[in-house]
Amino acid sequence: MSKEPITKKGAEVLRAELSKLKNETRPQIIEAIADARAHGDLKENAEYHAAREQQGFTEGRISEIESRLANANIIDPVSLEGTEKVVFGATVTLLDVADDSEIRYQIVGVDEADIKNGKVSFSSPIARAMIGKELDDEVIVPAPAGDKTYEILNIEYV
Repeated sequence: MSKEPITKKGAEVLRAELSKLKNETRPQIIEAIADARAHGDLKENAEYHAAREQQGFTEGRISEIESRLANANIIDPVSLEGTEKVVFGATVTLLDVADDSEIRYQIVGVDEADIKNGKVSFSSPIARAMIGKELDDEVIVPAPAGDKTYEILNIEYV
Protein backbone atom coordinates (compact mmCIF):
# COMPACT_ATOMS: atom_id res chain seq x y z
CA MET A 1 0.00 0.00 0.00
CA SER A 2 1.42 3.38 -0.97
CA LYS A 3 1.65 6.33 1.35
CA GLU A 4 -1.31 8.69 1.01
CA PRO A 5 -0.79 12.40 1.66
CA ILE A 6 -2.52 14.11 4.55
CA THR A 7 -1.94 17.56 6.02
CA LYS A 8 -0.42 17.93 9.47
CA LYS A 9 -3.73 19.34 10.75
CA GLY A 10 -5.66 16.41 9.23
CA ALA A 11 -3.36 13.92 10.96
CA GLU A 12 -3.91 15.73 14.28
CA VAL A 13 -7.69 15.46 13.84
CA LEU A 14 -7.41 11.71 13.18
CA ARG A 15 -5.14 11.25 16.22
CA ALA A 16 -7.64 13.13 18.42
CA GLU A 17 -10.51 10.94 17.17
CA LEU A 18 -8.44 7.81 17.77
CA SER A 19 -7.61 8.92 21.30
CA LYS A 20 -11.27 9.63 22.08
CA LEU A 21 -12.37 6.26 20.71
CA LYS A 22 -9.73 4.37 22.69
CA ASN A 23 -9.88 6.33 25.95
CA GLU A 24 -13.56 7.31 26.21
CA THR A 25 -15.83 5.41 23.82
CA ARG A 26 -14.27 1.94 24.20
CA PRO A 27 -14.44 1.94 28.06
CA GLN A 28 -18.06 3.17 27.93
CA ILE A 29 -19.00 0.31 25.62
CA ILE A 30 -17.24 -2.24 27.81
CA GLU A 31 -19.18 -0.92 30.80
CA ALA A 32 -22.46 -1.04 28.84
CA ILE A 33 -21.80 -4.68 27.86
CA ALA A 34 -21.03 -5.60 31.48
CA ASP A 35 -24.24 -3.90 32.67
CA ALA A 36 -26.30 -5.65 30.01
CA ARG A 37 -24.80 -9.04 30.94
CA ALA A 38 -25.81 -8.47 34.54
CA HIS A 39 -29.45 -8.36 33.41
CA GLY A 40 -29.42 -12.04 32.57
CA ASP A 41 -30.47 -13.88 29.39
CA LEU A 42 -28.33 -12.53 26.53
CA LYS A 43 -30.48 -14.02 23.73
CA GLU A 44 -33.30 -11.56 24.31
CA ASN A 45 -31.27 -8.68 25.74
CA ALA A 46 -31.52 -5.75 23.29
CA GLU A 47 -29.13 -3.60 25.35
CA TYR A 48 -26.44 -6.26 25.10
CA HIS A 49 -26.84 -6.66 21.33
CA ALA A 50 -26.84 -2.89 20.79
CA ALA A 51 -23.67 -2.49 22.87
CA ARG A 52 -21.96 -5.33 20.96
CA GLU A 53 -22.91 -3.74 17.65
CA GLN A 54 -21.56 -0.38 18.80
CA GLN A 55 -18.38 -2.14 19.91
CA GLY A 56 -17.97 -3.60 16.42
CA PHE A 57 -18.36 -0.18 14.77
CA THR A 58 -15.94 1.42 17.22
CA GLU A 59 -13.27 -1.26 16.82
CA GLY A 60 -13.63 -1.01 13.04
CA ARG A 61 -13.14 2.76 13.12
CA ILE A 62 -10.13 2.42 15.43
CA SER A 63 -8.59 -0.06 13.01
CA GLU A 64 -9.33 2.18 10.03
CA ILE A 65 -7.76 5.27 11.65
CA GLU A 66 -4.67 3.34 12.77
CA SER A 67 -4.23 2.02 9.23
CA ARG A 68 -4.66 5.46 7.67
CA LEU A 69 -2.13 7.01 10.06
CA ALA A 70 0.35 4.17 9.50
CA ASN A 71 0.11 4.69 5.73
CA ALA A 72 0.07 8.49 5.82
CA ASN A 73 2.59 10.83 4.30
CA ILE A 74 2.09 13.80 6.64
CA ILE A 75 2.77 17.12 4.93
CA ASP A 76 2.88 20.49 6.67
CA PRO A 77 1.75 23.08 4.09
CA VAL A 78 3.71 25.83 5.91
CA SER A 79 6.95 24.00 5.04
CA LEU A 80 6.09 24.41 1.34
CA GLU A 81 6.11 28.24 1.53
CA GLY A 82 7.92 29.76 -1.42
CA THR A 83 6.74 27.07 -3.83
CA GLU A 84 5.46 28.84 -6.92
CA LYS A 85 3.38 25.95 -8.24
CA VAL A 86 0.16 24.53 -6.83
CA VAL A 87 0.97 21.35 -4.89
CA PHE A 88 -0.69 19.30 -2.15
CA GLY A 89 -1.51 21.53 0.84
CA ALA A 90 -1.81 24.74 -1.18
CA THR A 91 -4.68 27.13 -0.57
CA VAL A 92 -5.63 28.55 -3.95
CA THR A 93 -7.85 31.53 -4.73
CA LEU A 94 -9.54 31.15 -8.10
CA LEU A 95 -11.51 33.54 -10.30
CA ASP A 96 -14.47 31.95 -12.08
CA VAL A 97 -14.06 33.37 -15.59
CA ALA A 98 -17.77 32.90 -16.38
CA ASP A 99 -19.16 35.13 -13.61
CA ASP A 100 -16.13 36.92 -12.07
CA SER A 101 -16.72 35.30 -8.67
CA GLU A 102 -13.84 34.23 -6.45
CA ILE A 103 -13.56 30.89 -4.72
CA ARG A 104 -10.87 29.53 -2.41
CA TYR A 105 -9.85 25.89 -1.98
CA GLN A 106 -7.19 24.07 -0.01
CA ILE A 107 -5.93 20.80 -1.50
CA VAL A 108 -6.01 18.17 1.26
CA GLY A 109 -6.10 14.41 1.83
CA VAL A 110 -9.14 12.26 1.16
CA ASP A 111 -10.14 12.08 4.85
CA GLU A 112 -9.96 15.86 5.23
CA ALA A 113 -12.04 16.88 2.20
CA ASP A 114 -14.94 19.16 3.14
CA ILE A 115 -16.22 21.22 0.24
CA LYS A 116 -18.37 23.42 2.51
CA ASN A 117 -15.19 24.56 4.26
CA GLY A 118 -13.19 24.97 1.06
CA LYS A 119 -11.17 21.76 1.37
CA VAL A 120 -10.95 19.53 -1.71
CA SER A 121 -9.33 16.12 -1.98
CA PHE A 122 -6.13 15.95 -4.02
CA SER A 123 -7.90 13.34 -6.17
CA SER A 124 -10.88 15.59 -7.02
CA PRO A 125 -11.18 16.95 -10.57
CA ILE A 126 -10.61 20.56 -9.49
CA ALA A 127 -7.50 19.69 -7.46
CA ARG A 128 -6.08 17.57 -10.28
CA ALA A 129 -6.65 20.49 -12.67
CA MET A 130 -4.89 22.96 -10.32
CA ILE A 131 -1.85 20.87 -9.35
CA GLY A 132 1.26 22.00 -11.20
CA LYS A 133 -0.22 25.35 -12.26
CA GLU A 134 1.22 28.74 -11.31
CA LEU A 135 -0.10 32.21 -10.49
CA ASP A 136 -2.25 33.69 -13.31
CA ASP A 137 -2.53 30.30 -15.06
CA GLU A 138 -5.85 29.19 -16.49
CA VAL A 139 -7.41 26.09 -14.92
CA ILE A 140 -9.97 24.09 -16.89
CA VAL A 141 -12.04 21.73 -14.76
CA PRO A 142 -14.11 19.03 -16.47
CA ALA A 143 -17.67 19.02 -15.13
CA PRO A 144 -20.86 17.16 -16.11
CA ALA A 145 -22.46 20.39 -17.35
CA GLY A 146 -19.36 21.34 -19.34
CA ASP A 147 -15.86 22.54 -18.60
CA LYS A 148 -15.43 25.33 -16.02
CA THR A 149 -12.62 27.81 -16.49
CA TYR A 150 -10.81 29.53 -13.62
CA GLU A 151 -7.81 31.79 -13.27
CA ILE A 152 -5.39 31.40 -10.34
CA LEU A 153 -5.32 34.65 -8.37
CA ASN A 154 -3.32 33.56 -5.32
CA ILE A 155 -1.41 30.55 -3.95
CA GLU A 156 -0.78 30.28 -0.21
CA TYR A 157 0.69 27.65 2.08
CA VAL A 158 -0.91 28.09 5.51
